[in-house]
Amino acid sequence: MKQRDNLPFVNKLCYGAGCVGYNSLSQTMNSFIMFFATSIMGLSGSLAGLAIAISSLWDGISDPLVGNLSDRTCNKVFGKRLGYILVAIFAVAFCNILLWSMPKSSQVVMFLWLIFFLLLQETANTFFSTPNNALAFDLAPEYNEQSKLQSFKSVFAIIGMILPSFLLYFFMPSISIGVQTEYTQEGFLTIAYINSGLMILFGLINVLGNLKQARKRNVCEFTPKTSFRKLMKGYFDVFKKSSFACVILGYSTAQIASSLLTSVGMHLFTYCYHFSSAQISILLLCLFGGAIIAQPLWLSIAKRVDKKHAIITGLSVVLMGLGATLITFLFRTYVSNSIIYPITCFTIFLCGMGTGAMYALPISMYADVIAMEQFETGENKSGAYLGYYSFTYNISNSLSLLVMGLMLDLIKFDSTAALQPLSVQSGLGMIVFCGCSIALALSILIFSRYRIKRADVLKIQMRQKIE
Repeated sequence: MKQRDNLPFVNKLCYGAGCVGYNSLSQTMNSFIMFFATSIMGLSGSLAGLAIAISSLWDGISDPLVGNLSDRTCNKVFGKRLGYILVAIFAVAFCNILLWSMPKSSQVVMFLWLIFFLLLQETANTFFSTPNNALAFDLAPEYNEQSKLQSFKSVFAIIGMILPSFLLYFFMPSISIGVQTEYTQEGFLTIAYINSGLMILFGLINVLGNLKQARKRNVCEFTPKTSFRKLMKGYFDVFKKSSFACVILGYSTAQIASSLLTSVGMHLFTYCYHFSSAQISILLLCLFGGAIIAQPLWLSIAKRVDKKHAIITGLSVVLMGLGATLITFLFRTYVSNSIIYPITCFTIFLCGMGTGAMYALPISMYADVIAMEQFETGENKSGAYLGYYSFTYNISNSLSLLVMGLMLDLIKFDSTAALQPLSVQSGLGMIVFCGCSIALALSILIFSRYRIKRADVLKIQMRQKIE
């Protein structure tokens, strides 16, 4: 009987810690780049949305290419993935600083700057994130070990996602962030320098901490070079398999809600609730704090009722939190800020608790599907499959970001006005609350069709050990 040793604690710790800098940097970009481009720099919503959408689409296209490239790599020093991760650490850090250094100029110049450096940033991100996600399957292919490793990753990832809230609190003036000043752009640039430093520090911890294990578990299998056309054919073939399709589409749809809540949520809380930058940073802490606190809860629920039911429960909790936040939005003009704010903090914390299920469970479910596919075919295509996973998310994300930008112009959002008309405030509310609710409801419906259970995966892994 063939036994596979468990992954040591220190390797789980190093792998998880490697996500801190990357997630802090990515969350800053995802949460603030639309707001930064429109409200601080004065770029139109349509142009900002177009630039972000194109870069997100490119990110999706590059994911399966880089995933397949890492599958075909067999390096004696860095294994299949760590070489790409090491180079990407420095590329991501450098591009990030240039992105936030946008000059305040004409619409054309700012648009070209934004789209050029976003494309560079997303390319560098792909060479880090896709091999890094696939590395988890190489280090811990066993069912329970994979869940544990993803939990480590989720905790550190959420810590990274919380960091921008602290950085916003300390490096932005405690006034309405909609007021344009040079200091606010300088504050974002300061945050970019800190995030790039964290990216390098924690990225190196991941690479150096897992170097020995990556060599030890580096299985040099022959994986033929695949053209982009074949990769895309493989992508559409994946959707013929219901379990793959459920996880990919369910996750991507849920992330649309997350994107709306963080990106347009900045506009909502600034121009509708009139919260200060310090108050908004605390709201973000409530959101991501709820997610990290809930990690042990969702892991426990997943063990008792399986991952599918746990993730549906989590999405339902987000819907409830969103509904409660809608009530605060409707009564914000009738109740004082001192009352509305703590209630909103609680409702956003509730959203965060539910969102916590989205950080570990979907990728863990996807790992189960890949494990079953690998057992049936005998081929290790985890990198390519993760590329398909990211590709779909980025397509949906690019479309939603484009629509967000167009909607900001459609409701006549004016970045130069600190006080927006009630019609604009209502439009912002509709974008956030209606968009999030629809995306969450669709995600629940899609995940409900997932059919793989724990027993199915454990049965296959037992057969692998026997063989």
